[in-house]
Amino acid sequence: MKFNIVALFFAVFCLVSAAQSEETRRIVAIGDSLTAGYGLPTGEDFVTQLETALQAEGYDIEIENAGVSGDTSAGGLQRLDWAIGNGADFVILELGANDALRGIDPEETRKNLSQIIEVIQERGIPILLAGMRAPPSMGSEYTEAFDGIFPELASEYKTGYYPFFLEGVAADPTLNQDDYIHPNAEGVKVIVSNMLPYVTAFIDQKD
Repeated sequence: MKFNIVALFFAVFCLVSAAQSEETRRIVAIGDSLTAGYGLPTGEDFVTQLETALQAEGYDIEIENAGVSGDTSAGGLQRLDWAIGNGADFVILELGANDALRGIDPEETRKNLSQIIEVIQERGIPILLAGMRAPPSMGSEYTEAFDGIFPELASEYKTGYYPFFLEGVAADPTLNQDDYIHPNAEGVKVIVSNMLPYVTAFIDQKD
């Protein structure tokens, strides 16, 4: 009799654990060094801080860091299949900063990002697109063409949209590393704080 009770409790525990595991949703964050966490201590990168913030809000979420330092939109397209993997419920797409820094034709960036979005949507995975802005040193014509890519793609493909990944952080020396390009841990904290309402609204809308 005692054995049967123990076996029953074990079976219930297994069923509950399996149900909880099935409820955990997986976000894949595809990006460059801003996503990868260049120059940051372990646990201070964007993906880890965002995952912690979401879990603190009660979301059963795991985020996979598919950021590669130095990646362009073309590089993201080339590695897209293995970056997404299997079982992604959502994708956060943060690419384009290195395109702007290298002066890549905005039309080329647009084409690459369009293809990335199309491939992901063909798999039925919702996308939250993070916008980027070209540095002013690129000139007004380039900046206007580049900056317009992200809101236009979000509208065209009806993705989720966060207007500027580095909002409140870009050009603030106290929130960036010594290169004035990559955010420090405090800068990432600001990014996550600003972006969190967009991410939670995006997840809730897709539930």
